[in-house]
Amino acid sequence: MPRIEHDESESHLHSLRGKVFTQLQNDILNGKYQPGDSLIETRLSEELGVSRTPIREAIRQLELEGLVQSIPNKGAIVTGISAKDIEDIYTIRMMIEGLAARWAAEKMTEEELAELKEAVELEEFYTMKNDTEHLLKFDSVFHEIIFKACKSKPLMHTLSTFHHYVQRARNASLGSPGRAQKVLEEHKAILQAITERNAEQAEKLTTEHIRNASKNLIKQNEKTEET
Repeated sequence: MPRIEHDESESHLHSLRGKVFTQLQNDILNGKYQPGDSLIETRLSEELGVSRTPIREAIRQLELEGLVQSIPNKGAIVTGISAKDIEDIYTIRMMIEGLAARWAAEKMTEEELAELKEAVELEEFYTMKNDTEHLLKFDSVFHEIIFKACKSKPLMHTLSTFHHYVQRARNASLGSPGRAQKVLEEHKAILQAITERNAEQAEKLTTEHIRNASKNLIKQNEKTEET
């Protein structure tokens, strides 16, 4: 685990806690720490090269996020993201991500629209190359530009968090045969609707896009359970 560069003066403790929290959150979401694993303050303090105070505060924040549970006499135990959590996230995304696309179609600046077009062009390039790592990056960029362009802080924060929480599931889904090409086609259609400032169509296509992603994920899970 990388050690965190820091200055532990009082003015920097808040940002240090944020760095520790981000590191631990990513390690949980990426599967480094599995459900049932213990987060031991002394070990984490040594690995990250920080005192136990920001570790303790980060663990408290992880508990508020539902990624960790403090159990008496056992300490902080990783709960992580369950299959049910992922299913719920996709259901909620289906209901609200279309709204983000609707508002983005109405409020997106020309600069943001140029960024969105570039993201789709790069996505197409890496789809042709079958480069999953870069595909995932520009898939995220595509959605993040729309979240930002909707000009709603609560909606942007909620959807960005959801996107981050289901990263591993998205990786598996996008890597399934034929899905990357389908995602590209769906993104192109959403881009076209936003370019035309067709808010209703942008919302409809985005909702369908999330529904298709959810269906694909369920199919992937069923295959995993069979093997």
